[in-house]
Amino acid sequence: MTDLGSELRDTEGDANPLAGLLREITAALETGQSDRLLLLVQDVPAPDLAELIELLPAPQRVVLIEALGTSFDYEVLSELDETVRDQLLEALPNELLARAVAELETDDGVYLLENLEESDKQDVLSQLTLGDRAALQRNLDYPPQSAGRLMQSEFVAVAPFWTVGQVIDFMRDSDDLPDTFQEIFVVDPNFRVVGSVELSRLLRSKRLVQVEQIMDPERQTVLATEDQEEVGRKFQRYDLVSAPVVDENQRLVGVVTVDDIVEIIQDEADEDMKQLGGVIGSESLADSVLQTARSRVPWLVVNLGTAILSSFVISAFGGTISQMVALAVLMPIVASLGGNAGTQTMTVTVRALATAKLGALNAGRVITREALVGLINGLLLSSIMATVVFFWFGSGPLGAVIGAAMVVNLFAAALAGILIPLTLDHFDLDPAPASGVFVTMVTDCIGFFAFLGLATIWLV
Repeated sequence: MTDLGSELRDTEGDANPLAGLLREITAALETGQSDRLLLLVQDVPAPDLAELIELLPAPQRVVLIEALGTSFDYEVLSELDETVRDQLLEALPNELLARAVAELETDDGVYLLENLEESDKQDVLSQLTLGDRAALQRNLDYPPQSAGRLMQSEFVAVAPFWTVGQVIDFMRDSDDLPDTFQEIFVVDPNFRVVGSVELSRLLRSKRLVQVEQIMDPERQTVLATEDQEEVGRKFQRYDLVSAPVVDENQRLVGVVTVDDIVEIIQDEADEDMKQLGGVIGSESLADSVLQTARSRVPWLVVNLGTAILSSFVISAFGGTISQMVALAVLMPIVASLGGNAGTQTMTVTVRALATAKLGALNAGRVITREALVGLINGLLLSSIMATVVFFWFGSGPLGAVIGAAMVVNLFAAALAGILIPLTLDHFDLDPAPASGVFVTMVTDCIGFFAFLGLATIWLV
């Protein structure tokens, strides 16, 4: 039996602690040592095995899974990077996928099925029992990235007039309960949620006590069609461990648990961060060169257009620049500082919009705050730069010009950094990917125009 801890401890100097184990797995795959593979991975947790599979070359991933056979933990498939998962699902036989989907919880099964070709999806579903097929199909019928796609169909629901003893006996005798759960939902005859009971409270109560006496009636429910981001905010706001999912008639259809929400919050934050950098889609390290280039080039093209616009602003003052070379030296400082200041404001604004912390109720106050911050930073930095320019070029007027231009540009950068994301959000456009390009355009154009325009008026 291989001890993963010892494997990791033996790998000194490797950036990735799984490197030593990866080398042994690779060697076993190359020599066809199936028994050795089983020994190497039998005690490896599913998340670690998923990472190991991601680190393997694509052809060896399938070989490893097929070599493990029935000992392969299907939970690994739900832990994989989305790109690697999709590549694997295309290569693995549908019979294996059907076994995996049948063994996994409903939400993880849907995660595997949702991106399959329709013919493959139907083939996998046809190999399942009627109950499993119906549960998965119901989740798949809900919109992508909705609570209905995330929910587990297995839950415990009881009537409010049941006693604690009846509930405990029911849980002991029933074979259809989920493997793990933290709460029991209380429903009326129409299967509408009227409350919930935590397991800890249930087990501390006397057997003859009725459920309605110990249940929490203030139960936060989630609509099956609700967007996963909204569900994540609800979990954060109310410190939920799980939440019942209801349909349009408020009938209980499933449950969403906190482990799924943690992944959603991480995925959404990761997506926002990439979009702020101008990366479209869910790019990962497993993507090919063409996929990576395709996800990055669109906003680079837009950025090229805005850069050309900035160049037109500079060309309009070609005569001024030719008469005073120092202007060409100092221009990048004005534009760069404005761009950085605008990016700071934009990042805070986009994140506040994504977490629903910024809206109509507080937008005016936040806009005023950012404008004042831009003005204060502009005055502070312009005084520093004016002094530097005076000693550098021996010109007080030139220092005054760049100082004034910096005040104007940092003030404009602050306004652009908050108003552009707010405007895009108002028109139901995602502010994350588009804001950066337009904020940079504003700061470059206004910075160059203010600096060169003031220089034309005062110095030339």
